[in-house]
Amino acid sequence: MTKHIILWTLKDELSAEEKAAVKAGIKEGLEGLAGKIPGLESIYVQADCLASSTADLMLDCTFTDEEALKAYSVHPAHVAVADSKVRPYTKVRSCLDFTI
Repeated sequence: MTKHIILWTLKDELSAEEKAAVKAGIKEGLEGLAGKIPGLESIYVQADCLASSTADLMLDCTFTDEEALKAYSVHPAHVAVADSKVRPYTKVRSCLDFTI
């Protein structure tokens, strides 16, 4: 199994209302990939964070193996969500991939 963890920080210029809408869109879009990408075992977006957090959202995915993670990164459904709901609104992305 391979884990894929992402932390995002949203752009500063977004208002609180815009950030809430963006978070909801990212959560809906990414979690909507469940069952659509081979090798993607689970996908979860944590969008409700405590004030002590230094990131705005977390993505937690589990894949069958590293090859499935590589295929996910270029899968058209994932790229469509990333290009429309994630990348335009994020300023920082941190990634940690590891095998369990």
